[in-house]
Amino acid sequence: MDGLRFAIGTLSVFPVRVSRVDREVAGRAMALAPLAGLALGVVAAVPLLLPLVSPGPPLLASALSLGLLAVLTRGLHLDGLADLADGLGSGKPAPQALDIMKKSDIGPFGVLTLVFTLLIQAAALSDLPAWLGAASLVTACATGRLALTWACRAGVPAARPDGLGAMVAATVRPAARWTTTLATLALALALAAGLRVSPGAGHGWLPVAVVLPLAVVAGLAAAMTLLGHARRRLGGITGDVLGALVETATTAALVTCALLT
Repeated sequence: MDGLRFAIGTLSVFPVRVSRVDREVAGRAMALAPLAGLALGVVAAVPLLLPLVSPGPPLLASALSLGLLAVLTRGLHLDGLADLADGLGSGKPAPQALDIMKKSDIGPFGVLTLVFTLLIQAAALSDLPAWLGAASLVTACATGRLALTWACRAGVPAARPDGLGAMVAATVRPAARWTTTLATLALALALAAGLRVSPGAGHGWLPVAVVLPLAVVAGLAAAMTLLGHARRRLGGITGDVLGALVETATTAALVTCALLT
C-alpha cells in the first residue's frame, strides 16, 4: 500500500497519506503507476459522456476532459513535456540542457510542443463516439503511466544525482514490469469487451477489441523511442523526462484509437 499511495500522491491531486518514501517504495509505485492512470482516466472521461445527455460539439467535450485531466495531474506531465522540449530543442550539451529544463519559464519549443500535443489529443478524442472516446482515454491514461514502469527499469540511469529521476531510476524489477504490462493489456481488452462492439464496427478497419491493446503497444513504443533519445542526449531520466513520456504515450495511444476505429 505504501507504493500505491506514493504512486497516487505523486501522479495525481488525489489526497493520500504517504508514510514511507524510499527507493523500494518508489519502485513499487512506478510498477503500480498504471493504476493511478486508470483512476485519472475514469474521472477525466466523464465530460466525454456529456453528448449522451445533452447534444453538443464533441470538441468541447474533449477539451473539457483534457482540461480536467490536466487539473487532476497538477499539469506536471505537461510541464515536463514542455521542459524536455526546451532542453532537447536547445541543442546544448547535456549539462546546459539540464539547466534549461530546471528553469521555471517555458521557451518557444515548450510552447509549441504543448500546443500541438493538446491539439492532437483533442482532435483524436473528438473523432471518437462518446463511449469509445471514454474507453480510449482510460486506456491512454493507463498507457501513459505504463511508460513510467518501463522508464524506471534496471539499466536506465538518472541524469542527475538528485530529484525524482534519481529516486525512481532502476527501481522496477523485470517481473513487476511484465506483470504490469500484461495487466494494462488486460484492462484494454476488458474495456473493449465492455463496449460490446461487434467486430468491424466503427468507421475503421479493425475491431475495437484489437485497437485498444494496439493503442497500449503504440503508446509504449512512442514513449520508449523518446526515452532512448533522452538517454542519448541527457544521460538518463529526470522528473521532466518522465512527465514527457507520460504525455507522449498518452497522445500516441489516443491517435492510434482515432485512426484505427
